[in-house]
Amino acid sequence: MSPLEAALADYLRLRRSLGHKLAGDERHLSRFVAYLDAIGADTITLSAALAFVLDPDLDPASTTPLRRLTAVRGFARHLAAGDPRTEIPPAGLVSYRARRRIPYLFTDDDLAALIRCARASTPHRFRADTLETLIGLLAVTGMRVNEALTLDRGDVDWDAAVIRVRDSKFHKGRDVPVSASTITALAAYLRRRNRQPQARHTTRLFISLAGTC
Repeated sequence: MSPLEAALADYLRLRRSLGHKLAGDERHLSRFVAYLDAIGADTITLSAALAFVLDPDLDPASTTPLRRLTAVRGFARHLAAGDPRTEIPPAGLVSYRARRRIPYLFTDDDLAALIRCARASTPHRFRADTLETLIGLLAVTGMRVNEALTLDRGDVDWDAAVIRVRDSKFHKGRDVPVSASTITALAAYLRRRNRQPQARHTTRLFISLAGTC
Protein backbone atom coordinates (compact mmCIF):
# COMPACT_ATOMS: atom_id res chain seq x y z
CA MET A 1 0.00 0.00 0.00
CA SER A 2 1.42 3.36 -1.03
CA PRO A 3 1.45 6.36 1.36
CA LEU A 4 -1.35 8.00 -0.64
CA GLU A 5 -3.45 4.82 -0.49
CA ALA A 6 -2.96 4.72 3.28
CA ALA A 7 -3.90 8.40 3.54
CA LEU A 8 -7.04 7.77 1.49
CA ALA A 9 -8.03 4.86 3.72
CA ASP A 10 -7.61 7.10 6.79
CA TYR A 11 -9.63 9.88 5.15
CA LEU A 12 -12.52 7.59 4.23
CA ARG A 13 -12.52 6.00 7.67
CA LEU A 14 -12.65 9.42 9.33
CA ARG A 15 -15.44 10.74 7.11
CA ARG A 16 -17.51 7.58 7.53
CA SER A 17 -17.16 7.77 11.30
CA LEU A 18 -18.95 11.12 10.96
CA GLY A 19 -21.84 9.51 9.11
CA HIS A 20 -20.87 9.99 5.45
CA LYS A 21 -21.29 7.04 3.07
CA LEU A 22 -18.88 8.25 0.35
CA ALA A 23 -19.48 5.40 -2.09
CA GLY A 24 -19.00 7.71 -5.06
CA ASP A 25 -16.09 9.57 -3.48
CA GLU A 26 -14.26 6.33 -2.75
CA ARG A 27 -14.58 5.27 -6.38
CA HIS A 28 -13.30 8.59 -7.74
CA LEU A 29 -10.52 8.97 -5.18
CA SER A 30 -9.28 5.41 -5.61
CA ARG A 31 -8.80 6.18 -9.30
CA PHE A 32 -7.18 9.50 -8.47
CA VAL A 33 -4.69 7.93 -6.07
CA ALA A 34 -3.89 5.24 -8.65
CA TYR A 35 -3.28 8.02 -11.17
CA LEU A 36 -0.97 9.89 -8.76
CA ASP A 37 0.98 6.70 -8.03
CA ALA A 38 1.25 6.01 -11.76
CA ILE A 39 2.81 9.41 -12.49
CA GLY A 40 5.09 9.21 -9.46
CA ALA A 41 3.41 12.02 -7.47
CA ASP A 42 3.55 11.78 -3.69
CA THR A 43 1.11 14.61 -3.02
CA ILE A 44 -1.77 16.41 -4.71
CA THR A 45 -0.81 19.17 -7.12
CA LEU A 46 -3.08 21.43 -9.08
CA SER A 47 -1.77 20.16 -12.40
CA ALA A 48 -2.36 16.51 -11.43
CA ALA A 49 -5.85 17.29 -10.13
CA LEU A 50 -6.75 19.13 -13.33
CA ALA A 51 -5.46 16.30 -15.50
CA PHE A 52 -7.60 13.83 -13.56
CA VAL A 53 -10.73 15.97 -13.37
CA LEU A 54 -10.57 17.12 -17.00
CA ASP A 55 -9.68 13.73 -18.44
CA PRO A 56 -10.45 14.00 -22.17
CA ASP A 57 -11.91 10.49 -22.13
CA LEU A 58 -14.75 11.71 -19.89
CA ASP A 59 -17.96 13.10 -21.30
CA PRO A 60 -17.75 16.84 -20.52
CA ALA A 61 -21.55 17.03 -20.51
CA SER A 62 -21.79 14.51 -17.67
CA THR A 63 -21.56 15.17 -13.94
CA THR A 64 -18.40 13.06 -13.58
CA PRO A 65 -15.84 15.92 -13.86
CA LEU A 66 -17.69 17.94 -11.22
CA ARG A 67 -18.01 14.92 -8.94
CA ARG A 68 -14.31 14.20 -9.35
CA LEU A 69 -13.41 17.78 -8.47
CA THR A 70 -15.59 17.77 -5.37
CA ALA A 71 -14.07 14.49 -4.15
CA VAL A 72 -10.49 15.62 -4.85
CA ARG A 73 -11.00 18.95 -3.06
CA GLY A 74 -12.24 17.21 0.06
CA PHE A 75 -9.31 14.80 0.08
CA ALA A 76 -6.82 17.61 -0.60
CA ARG A 77 -8.11 19.69 2.32
CA HIS A 78 -7.62 16.66 4.53
CA LEU A 79 -4.06 16.07 3.33
CA ALA A 80 -3.12 19.76 3.55
CA ALA A 81 -3.40 19.62 7.35
CA GLY A 82 -0.31 17.39 7.47
CA ASP A 83 1.43 18.12 4.19
CA PRO A 84 1.88 21.81 3.32
CA ARG A 85 2.93 20.84 -0.21
CA THR A 86 -0.65 19.80 -0.97
CA GLU A 87 -2.37 22.09 -3.48
CA ILE A 88 -6.14 22.36 -3.08
CA PRO A 89 -7.93 22.82 -6.42
CA PRO A 90 -10.19 25.89 -6.30
CA ALA A 91 -13.91 25.50 -6.60
CA GLY A 92 -15.46 26.52 -9.89
CA LEU A 93 -12.96 24.85 -12.17
CA VAL A 94 -15.78 22.71 -13.52
CA SER A 95 -19.35 23.81 -14.03
CA TYR A 96 -22.39 21.73 -14.81
CA ARG A 97 -25.90 22.81 -15.59
CA ALA A 98 -28.46 20.06 -15.39
CA ARG A 99 -30.66 19.74 -18.46
CA ARG A 100 -33.91 18.11 -17.55
CA ARG A 101 -35.81 16.39 -20.30
CA ILE A 102 -39.29 17.66 -20.92
CA PRO A 103 -41.59 14.86 -19.75
CA TYR A 104 -44.06 13.39 -22.18
CA LEU A 105 -47.55 13.31 -20.71
CA PHE A 106 -49.61 10.37 -21.90
CA THR A 107 -53.14 11.13 -22.98
CA ASP A 108 -55.98 8.73 -22.24
CA ASP A 109 -55.74 7.50 -25.83
CA ASP A 110 -51.98 6.93 -25.43
CA LEU A 111 -52.55 4.93 -22.28
CA ALA A 112 -55.29 2.85 -23.88
CA ALA A 113 -53.02 2.11 -26.85
CA LEU A 114 -50.17 1.11 -24.54
CA ILE A 115 -52.42 -1.29 -22.64
CA ARG A 116 -53.71 -2.80 -25.88
CA CYS A 117 -50.14 -3.39 -27.07
CA ALA A 118 -49.17 -4.88 -23.71
CA ARG A 119 -52.10 -7.29 -23.75
CA ALA A 120 -51.35 -8.28 -27.34
CA SER A 121 -47.71 -9.02 -26.44
CA THR A 122 -48.57 -12.22 -24.58
CA PRO A 123 -50.85 -15.20 -25.25
CA HIS A 124 -51.40 -15.74 -21.51
CA ARG A 125 -54.57 -14.17 -20.15
CA PHE A 126 -53.25 -13.76 -16.60
CA ARG A 127 -50.02 -12.11 -17.77
CA ALA A 128 -52.07 -9.74 -19.92
CA ASP A 129 -54.21 -8.91 -16.87
CA THR A 130 -51.05 -8.28 -14.83
CA LEU A 131 -49.59 -5.93 -17.43
CA GLU A 132 -52.84 -3.99 -17.80
CA THR A 133 -53.29 -3.57 -14.04
CA LEU A 134 -49.64 -2.63 -13.50
CA ILE A 135 -49.66 -0.01 -16.27
CA GLY A 136 -52.92 1.42 -14.99
CA LEU A 137 -51.55 1.67 -11.44
CA LEU A 138 -48.40 3.43 -12.63
CA ALA A 139 -50.49 5.89 -14.65
CA VAL A 140 -52.81 6.94 -11.85
CA THR A 141 -50.27 7.03 -9.00
CA GLY A 142 -46.95 8.05 -10.56
CA MET A 143 -45.24 5.20 -8.71
CA ARG A 144 -41.90 3.90 -9.95
CA VAL A 145 -41.98 0.51 -11.64
CA ASN A 146 -39.90 -1.18 -8.94
CA GLU A 147 -42.17 0.31 -6.25
CA ALA A 148 -45.22 -1.27 -7.84
CA LEU A 149 -43.52 -4.61 -8.48
CA THR A 150 -42.45 -4.94 -4.82
CA LEU A 151 -45.89 -4.23 -3.38
CA ASP A 152 -47.26 -6.89 -1.06
CA ARG A 153 -50.96 -7.61 -0.72
CA GLY A 154 -50.83 -6.15 2.79
CA ASP A 155 -49.51 -2.85 1.46
CA VAL A 156 -52.96 -1.99 0.12
CA ASP A 157 -55.44 -0.60 2.64
CA TRP A 158 -58.59 -1.60 0.81
CA ASP A 159 -60.97 0.27 3.12
CA ALA A 160 -59.02 3.55 3.30
CA ALA A 161 -57.97 3.38 -0.39
CA VAL A 162 -54.30 3.95 0.44
CA ILE A 163 -51.22 2.11 -0.87
CA ARG A 164 -48.17 1.96 1.36
CA VAL A 165 -44.88 2.21 -0.57
CA ARG A 166 -42.05 0.81 1.55
CA ASP A 167 -38.29 1.34 1.36
CA SER A 168 -38.45 3.51 -1.73
CA LYS A 169 -35.85 6.00 -2.98
CA PHE A 170 -33.49 7.08 -0.20
CA HIS A 171 -34.95 4.21 1.88
CA LYS A 172 -38.09 6.18 2.69
CA GLY A 173 -41.71 5.08 2.56
CA ARG A 174 -44.88 6.97 1.78
CA ASP A 175 -48.64 6.54 1.61
CA VAL A 176 -50.29 6.94 -1.79
CA PRO A 177 -54.03 7.70 -1.71
CA VAL A 178 -55.93 6.26 -4.67
CA SER A 179 -59.44 6.50 -6.02
CA ALA A 180 -62.21 3.99 -5.45
CA SER A 181 -61.96 2.90 -9.08
CA THR A 182 -58.27 2.03 -8.58
CA ILE A 183 -59.12 -0.07 -5.53
CA THR A 184 -61.83 -1.81 -7.54
CA ALA A 185 -59.37 -2.59 -10.35
CA LEU A 186 -56.74 -3.88 -7.90
CA ALA A 187 -59.30 -6.02 -6.08
CA ALA A 188 -60.41 -7.56 -9.38
CA TYR A 189 -56.81 -8.34 -10.25
CA LEU A 190 -56.21 -9.78 -6.78
CA ARG A 191 -59.09 -12.22 -7.24
CA ARG A 192 -57.59 -13.41 -10.53
CA ARG A 193 -54.15 -13.53 -8.94
CA ASN A 194 -55.33 -15.67 -6.03
CA ARG A 195 -56.68 -18.27 -8.44
CA GLN A 196 -53.20 -18.86 -9.89
CA PRO A 197 -51.36 -21.95 -8.54
CA GLN A 198 -48.14 -19.97 -8.16
CA ALA A 199 -49.82 -17.36 -5.93
CA ARG A 200 -49.42 -19.50 -2.83
CA HIS A 201 -45.64 -19.10 -2.93
CA THR A 202 -45.46 -15.31 -2.57
CA THR A 203 -47.19 -12.40 -0.87
CA ARG A 204 -46.36 -10.00 -3.70
CA LEU A 205 -49.34 -8.30 -5.28
CA PHE A 206 -48.08 -8.59 -8.85
CA ILE A 207 -46.76 -12.01 -9.82
CA SER A 208 -45.44 -13.57 -12.99
CA LEU A 209 -46.44 -16.88 -14.55
CA ALA A 210 -43.59 -18.44 -12.58
CA GLY A 211 -44.77 -16.99 -9.29
CA THR A 212 -42.07 -14.33 -9.06
CA CYS A 213 -42.67 -10.61 -9.11
